Amino acid sequence: MRHGMWRSMDEGWLVYHQNPSRPRYAPPPGAVDAHCHVFGPAAAFPYAPERKYTPADAPKERLWALRDHLGFDRNVLVQASCHGTDNRALVDALVDSRGRARGVAVVSPQVTDEELQVLDQAGVRGIRFNFVRRLTNPPPPESLLPLVTRVRRFGWHVVLYFEAPDLPELYDFISELPTTVVIDHMGRPDVSLAPDGPEFRRLLRLVSGNDHVWCKVSCPERLSAAGPPGYDDVVPFASAVVDLIPDRVLWGTDWPHPNMRTHMPDDGRLVDFIPRIAPTNELQWKLLVANPHRLYWPEDSGNN
Repeated sequence: MRHGMWRSMDEGWLVYHQNPSRPRYAPPPGAVDAHCHVFGPAAAFPYAPERKYTPADAPKERLWALRDHLGFDRNVLVQASCHGTDNRALVDALVDSRGRARGVAVVSPQVTDEELQVLDQAGVRGIRFNFVRRLTNPPPPESLLPLVTRVRRFGWHVVLYFEAPDLPELYDFISELPTTVVIDHMGRPDVSLAPDGPEFRRLLRLVSGNDHVWCKVSCPERLSAAGPPGYDDVVPFASAVVDLIPDRVLWGTDWPHPNMRTHMPDDGRLVDFIPRIAPTNELQWKLLVANPHRLYWPEDSGNN
């Protein structure tokens, strides 16, 4: 397979927006895009042989330019399944950021303490477990507990990616994890269902009843049936989470939006989604500044 910027991508996937608009909403100083990725470039950082999708290359330089264009100050880079447990592209971007990015890695249970130390020094502050079966082959949740215990010694947290039908099976596991847990994209609810229905109430019960559980109110472009520009059907779900746990919510672009077939979001319009789910200055400051700084830059959190 050739690894050019476009040719390595799976047929049918869309490429990230090449000319995103400038947001009408201006994020507060210190704002963090707390969920984004770097992919490749494959010539330097090949994709994992076992991957279930191949994205377009999305190098760090494009992400830094987008950060500045959208009016953000910092990023949290999340290792995606297409790179497997090879975190070299992630580490390269973290080092290049000069402290303006932190990372969430994916590691195997066989990772050594020395390897974890290298990741920690580069700026990694958490590990991610992916339970989305179309993207990976998830292990039994209980088999991950020894790894959670090991990374907890570094002060790291755990990021979980799953879909709403998986939550009943994961509910007790998440509740009992002995460290901070961050749920990606609200657990991917079915927004054609009522936000006060039993499926989404299960997530709300989980986050409200467990002080160690955080939630990202991100990815309306993946969840919405109504689609752009407003993603109106996602608003009541995301705003419910922000209202319920304002001190434990995060937001991110999910750039470069891998595995999108129907439309590619304009990142500027995604930023304009923020005041619709966090309508006050205080809620926006918590969502974009105070919360991500407290989790990823605790040494700076007293200044925000």
